[in-house]
Amino acid sequence: MLGSLEAYIKRIGEKRVEDENLDFAVISPYKAQVSWLRRNAKKRNVLRRLKGKIAINTIDGFQGQERDVVFISLVRSNDDGKIGFLSDLRRMNVAMTRARMKLVIIGSAATLTRHPFYEKLFLSQKKENGVKKVSEISDGESMCCEKS
Repeated sequence: MLGSLEAYIKRIGEKRVEDENLDFAVISPYKAQVSWLRRNAKKRNVLRRLKGKIAINTIDGFQGQERDVVFISLVRSNDDGKIGFLSDLRRMNVAMTRARMKLVIIGSAATLTRHPFYEKLFLSQKKENGVKKVSEISDGESMCCEKS
């Protein structure tokens, strides 16, 4: 997740981030993951330099806010295709409507597409060439839907 954000920032350039005053969010439904992301963001040079422009929070903690670019972590992955908290589509609506310019969703396609909502989302993005393996845009983590 952090690798994908860092790769995106490198791709568009830190100068553009500064010139256009772009801001970012990393959103996860899980508090433990948010804690991990916050700790590890400090270890990445690009993210550390732009720390005032990057918010990392839970979906509930981010309610009512917007950012130019939003990365959402949907990190459920299991053989049974159980998505737990992610099946609450009201919360997903909150998460997915926070981006002003770009939304990137990262998760396990094999797990998520067992739910009708995520399957429809995945197929619609795949049709528009918006689905990529994270390794194509980062240092490799999972599957990613990226839509500008």
